[in-house]
This record gives sequence, structure tokens and C-alpha cells, in this order.
Amino acid sequence: MPIPSRLRRTLVTGAIAIGTLSAAASSNAQQTQAPAPATAPAAPAGRPPATKPLGDGPWDFTTERARIRVTVVTKNLDHPWGLAFVPGGDLLVTERPGRLRVVRGGVLDPKPLEGLPPIRAAVIGGLSDVVLHPRFARNRLVYFSYSKPDKAEPTNTTLAVARARWDGGATLANVEDIFVAPDWYGPDAAGKNHRCCGQGPADGSFGARMVFGRDGLLYVTSGDRNWGELAQEPSSDFGKIVRIRDDGGIPKGNPFVGKEGVRPEIYTLGHRNPTGLTVHPVTGEIWSTEFGPRGGDELNRIEAGKNYGWILVTHGQHYNGDPVVSGAEHVPGMIDPVLYWVPSINPGNIAFYNGRAFAAWRGDLFMATMTRSLVRVGFGRAGEPGAQEKLLTELGQRLRDVRVGPDGYLYVLTDETAGALLRIVPAK
Repeated sequence: MPIPSRLRRTLVTGAIAIGTLSAAASSNAQQTQAPAPATAPAAPAGRPPATKPLGDGPWDFTTERARIRVTVVTKNLDHPWGLAFVPGGDLLVTERPGRLRVVRGGVLDPKPLEGLPPIRAAVIGGLSDVVLHPRFARNRLVYFSYSKPDKAEPTNTTLAVARARWDGGATLANVEDIFVAPDWYGPDAAGKNHRCCGQGPADGSFGARMVFGRDGLLYVTSGDRNWGELAQEPSSDFGKIVRIRDDGGIPKGNPFVGKEGVRPEIYTLGHRNPTGLTVHPVTGEIWSTEFGPRGGDELNRIEAGKNYGWILVTHGQHYNGDPVVSGAEHVPGMIDPVLYWVPSINPGNIAFYNGRAFAAWRGDLFMATMTRSLVRVGFGRAGEPGAQEKLLTELGQRLRDVRVGPDGYLYVLTDETAGALLRIVPAK
């Protein structure tokens, strides 16, 4: 897909370099410095620090508001990415290499579920999230997002969402794609499209997080695939959050339905790689996290039809040192984040805590991060973000997903080759 000439002109003119970030909070965004990453074994220059092996636990920790115990539900997961709680107590877990696993009665079934479509697992693409239909107990519908390979050229992929029926057995039935993004893209095209700013590989930045809103509609994050120019292009799903019906149809209330040149599934635009998505349990608002480039990771409150700025606006810095076109914040027509982090904290999924097990955490936001911590964000009476706390740094594991279970405990996936599912309960 070529870059439209009007957008290309926008990207090379009117550049404003990012200034030094202030520690003070602005009226539209809370600025914060991310805590230092957890200590990990030294690694050769240019490589990420090695992850220390996860022990068997349990581990007791004292946090600012609670004494917690962390236990291992299961190990033997390869880069687990998404988690869903099944009525009756079982759990579904995706593995990025392309397997959907079941934890039955607290024990990992050694055999992945059968029936998944072909998946391209490369770089950070692969099998991503899994969610259940709001009426799963009646219709047994499961949804999963994945990197779909082109039949003619498997290195070309696009973001897809499939739906299947699952009766609790060993095989998915009636598997069908209900959403396939129109942007087929791969390494060959990435080497010829004259992207700006030193962006990364085409098999990165899929987004692919999903959630059903209170409206019964499915929200899906679609990353920019490291072709950030298209995050501002309305004819592309790159760098967007889309909203579809449970059968893949387009809701009549979507903000761009009927507008010429704009894809009707688009709900918001201007995103880089949104890998967290959740529904606020009190307000019903949709919230998202997003990777920035070399800083500028974001927490956003998602509003229909809004533009969140990427690639024109960011608190991060482009990898090749190019200036940011429109600066960092307060840009007309763009929405500033609720929170951002410089340097990067590498956010994964998020969950607001509304359980009974930890009374002192009610209303707080938890965010899994790839900088080996679970971040807790408190909120004031007016809903403004407050103090932050890093948890689980002692474990030294990269974290991808966090969920509040039906039992009120927190569940966390570690994004490691030797990955695990962890449970956080009150310490006795």
C-alpha cells in the first residue's frame, strides 16, 4: 500500500523536536518517569538482559497496600499472550507460537486445542489474544486474534480475528474469520515503501488485544506494523482500534460509518502498538496501553472517533533520531494520554481491580510490563491518576497479561520461552 501524497507531505514538513519533559502534570496528561527496570543478569551489548529462571514459589511480598502471596498455577507455556476465564473454573491461554492451551482444574492440558487456522509466528506476531462471547455459557463462542499469512506469499500477513465453538473438549469447531484487516504486509514490502523514522520489522506491532464492551461489541487493537505513517491514514486499519459486532459486521453507531475514504470499522486512530485493552468496571469506559518509540509509552482513555496522535505526536523519540512532526502534547485535534512513561516501561495488558480479596486495591489499575514488573496505578477521588508502585520485580520475569479472576485474585502471564501463569492472593 503506497503512502498517500498528502500524508507524505505532512510527515516531512513542520517538524518540532521534543523538548525536555517536565516532572509536573499538565492539565490534559499526567507526566511520570518510569521506575528503573528490575535488575537482571548482564547481557552483551545490543542484546536485552537475560531472564533468570522462575522458581517454583510461593513467594510472599510486602507492597504499599497489601501483603501478597504469588503462586505458580502452571509453567510449560511458551510466550503466553492472552488469558480467558471459562465458567466452571477452567482457563484458556494463548501461546504466541500458535497454540491455544487449556488449564483444567489448575493443571495444564499437555495437548493444545486442535482446529486453529494457519498462523505466522515470526518476531512478535503469532497467536495473540483470546476472549469469550458475553453469552459464552449459552453459545460456547470463543474469539482469538492472530497473524494471518497470505496463501500465495506466507510472509505477507494481516491481523485477523477468528470465531469458533468450543464444547470444552480437545477441538475447536466451526472456526471462521470474522475480521480480516485489509492491509496485507510483509518484509519485502517493508524494504521498499520508504518508511520514515527508522521503524522496525513488518512482523512487529500487531496490537491484537481484544475486549467485549458493555455495548456487546468487540473492540480490537490494530498496531501500525512499524509503518507508522498509516496510523493517520483513514483507508488503512494500521494504527487503529476497530469496533465490530460479534459476527464481524459493522455497527451502525461507529463514528466513521458512511464517511467517504474512511474504513467503517475504525473506532479510533493514531495508535502505534496498543497491547493492552480493558473495560472500566464502574464507568464502562474503554482504556488502552500503547508502546511508544524509545519512550512515550501511553495509557489512554478511548473515545469514539478520536485521534491519539501517532506518528505525528509522541513523547518518545524516533529510532533514527528524526524529529517528531508535531511535538509531544497539546496538539489541536489530538488526544493526550492519561499517563505516559519516559523512558519506556513496555506496557502489556491492563486491568482495573474491582474484587474483594484486596480491599485497598479497589479502583486501582494494574499493568503488566515487559520491563519485568507489574505496575499499580492509584486514582484520586476525581478520577485523576496518582501514585504508582512496581510489584513482582523480584521475580525478574517479563510480563504480558494481567487479569482479575472471578475469585478476586490477580492472574499474570510471563512472556518468556519458559513462560508461566501466576496467581496473586492475600498473604496469610
